[in-house]
Amino acid sequence: MSKRESSKYKIDRRLGENIWGRPKSPVNRRQYGPGQHGQRRKSKLSDFGTQLRAKQKLKGYYGDVSEKQFRRTYEEAARRRGDTSENLIGLLESRLDAIVYRAKFVPTVFAARQFINHGHVNVNGVRTNIGSYRCKAGDVIEVRQKSKQLTIVMDSVQLAERDVPDYIEADHNKMVATYNRIPGLGDVPYPVQMEPNLVVEFYSR
Repeated sequence: MSKRESSKYKIDRRLGENIWGRPKSPVNRRQYGPGQHGQRRKSKLSDFGTQLRAKQKLKGYYGDVSEKQFRRTYEEAARRRGDTSENLIGLLESRLDAIVYRAKFVPTVFAARQFINHGHVNVNGVRTNIGSYRCKAGDVIEVRQKSKQLTIVMDSVQLAERDVPDYIEADHNKMVATYNRIPGLGDVPYPVQMEPNLVVEFYSR
């Protein structure tokens, strides 16, 4: 899938949480970190450590985006009017790979990035192959005609482990989704608690 496909579940184990809520996560069986020192007793985190962990969890959830890209997203959220933490979530959820994942066209956000990179997705009728492309409210995201019968797509829409959130309207017969509105933190169906306020504190130190 993406460059992190082979080790994506190490993110789960490192954080000690099943951040995507997937049944195959090793955290469901081993709630300790990877590697030979993974079972050491965890020490109490400092304020900095807590903020860093919140940032790593949120960054990892969206496909472990690069630090440079994630910081740019934060800086844009800080420039916008309103609550920075809510703005940050809205910007992250507006990513094309996040919307393709939310619409259940693919099983994971890592698969969404590869799916887009390989040219399987149109936005408003135009082929778009950049996972970080930022969609606007009202944009129509569609799986290209020749890609609608791919096994990964057919299997994903049948997944019962998650639902399509109400800010995305998805038609799985036509493989079309409409990004109705930019969500707030309370609208996003995270399987674990996300704390964007701590991410804001981390970057504003």
